[in-house]
Amino acid sequence: MSRAESAALMGEAAEHFRLPVRVYYQDTDAGGVVFHGAYLNFLERARTELLRSLGFDIGRLAADGVLFVLHRVEIDFLKPALLDEALTITAGVMRLGRSSATFSQTVERTDGACAVRAILALVCVSAANFKPIAIPAALRAALEPFTRPVANVPDRPSP
Repeated sequence: MSRAESAALMGEAAEHFRLPVRVYYQDTDAGGVVFHGAYLNFLERARTELLRSLGFDIGRLAADGVLFVLHRVEIDFLKPALLDEALTITAGVMRLGRSSATFSQTVERTDGACAVRAILALVCVSAANFKPIAIPAALRAALEPFTRPVANVPDRPSP
């Protein structure tokens, strides 16, 4: 699937955050192919850096009693990424609820091919009791430029 097709399916936001990463030995299996679990680390890193770029430190949010927990993840593995390859990880917001955010993310190869397409639902919870709380207003306002509703996207990515 091309980057354009992936972006259309994922509802790429007008301002999708982009993070360059390099594939290291620790990210791969014995064959030099990125291990499936490593993609979750790449996706997490992009979301964390998105927040950092907006002036929000997840450590500071946690100290203030605000945590984000992963509720659901859906991943399509489309093309392999390889040892020492330069990748670009994207992060955009598909939906911003009162206490939840659904992110659309991709892992793109240098040839423009989409290696991974993912949809991740996170819930904002209290650090004290892990019960849902409202996303802080300042964070919500900062995320809104990265938010774009998605039309005609199936509940689950098709194989």
